[in-house]
Amino acid sequence: MSLTADDAVRLVQSHSRVFVHGAAATPLLLLEALARRADELTGVETVHLHLDGDAPHARPDRAHAFRPNAFFCGENLRAAVAEGRADYLPVFLSEIPSLFRSGALPLDAALLHVSPPDAHGYVSLGTSVDTALAAAQTAKTLIAQVNRQMPRSLGDGALHVSRFAALVPCDVPLPEHAPPEPGPVEAAIGRRIAALVDDGATLQMGIGAIPDAVLRALTGHRDLGVHTEMFSDGLLPLLERGVVTNAFKARQRGKTVSSFVSGTRRLYDFIHDNPAVELRDCAYVNDTSIIREQPKMTAINSAIEVDLTGQVVADSIGERVYSGVGGQMDFIRGATLSHQGKAIIALPSLTSKGISRIVAQLKPGAGVVTTRAHVRFVVTEHGVADLAGKNLRQRAQALIAIAAPSARDALEAAARQRFGAALVPVGGPASPAR
Repeated sequence: MSLTADDAVRLVQSHSRVFVHGAAATPLLLLEALARRADELTGVETVHLHLDGDAPHARPDRAHAFRPNAFFCGENLRAAVAEGRADYLPVFLSEIPSLFRSGALPLDAALLHVSPPDAHGYVSLGTSVDTALAAAQTAKTLIAQVNRQMPRSLGDGALHVSRFAALVPCDVPLPEHAPPEPGPVEAAIGRRIAALVDDGATLQMGIGAIPDAVLRALTGHRDLGVHTEMFSDGLLPLLERGVVTNAFKARQRGKTVSSFVSGTRRLYDFIHDNPAVELRDCAYVNDTSIIREQPKMTAINSAIEVDLTGQVVADSIGERVYSGVGGQMDFIRGATLSHQGKAIIALPSLTSKGISRIVAQLKPGAGVVTTRAHVRFVVTEHGVADLAGKNLRQRAQALIAIAAPSARDALEAAARQRFGAALVPVGGPASPAR
């Protein structure tokens, strides 16, 4: 049934749980219409990953009506979470679909953003299949923004129009995010990571300056594959130049596999009806047993801080929630178990304020996303620390060797106090010149 956005969201009732499609597929027309009902509704819980736009339902004057419950906290929700007007649910990306399918988080409604139907009546979940497929399969009421500018992605995201209670036609641009220009620090990290990537490896990486710097440094590689939870425009040159062929993948050989994409119109046009790209349920893409099958699986993930024992904080700054657990552990573990796989944590040695990201102790309240038992390679612009087989003393010194030079004396002093004077020589366990 074709309706206006304001009419369609009248299907949402008070005290219901509503899934909201995320990233570039955020259904902004529906979300804004829902937010306009704030005076009519109470106790509506919204569940979602990162949302593009200003998250109108999370504004302070609408807190009586809506309670966002985020699996991933973007900039538009950090203040709401910090102030207690919204919640953060830490969970592996691979496990979110099971929360819906098992009934642990039953959904009353889902607000989706889809492509126009094809000749057989099937729409596509477009740029984000990820957790949206499970939501669409389990929610009692489906409401969709049907956008002529949403690409038709192939893979898991096809839904028949008969499943929807309301369809809202529109023709609006998708949110776009231009690739960031890597600075000298990111470029140095990118080169160091590229040196760790073997020809024929299968890659997972996220969005941002460091992943894009890695991709720029991989132009001389051959027959790379991609099995990743998301990708952005930075991957396109490697696909167009034939560096990424997916020729040696164990699953979906010849295809680039992801669960969502976020970038510019060029990227959205690239995935439209492209049989060489599959967007699939993140319960599949992020399944460690699937990831480990890929040859030379190389997972590249970021961190906010890493302590001297190798603990990785990636979703918070102290007690303040910054992002989400996401798929980091799914891919770190899968890559480690893969034949000749490599799990890589990458971060600049300093924050924008000149504070060391390699730390003696994690900030109070910080959440450990990747444990010290799972970490293998840690990369900064100063080098590569390979922590395999290293005890706490040895890994402390390996990490000190790739910390910012200005922070090393203090880190050395902290390490000696904690582990004793018998530290291995600087430069022995790490590879700062790599």
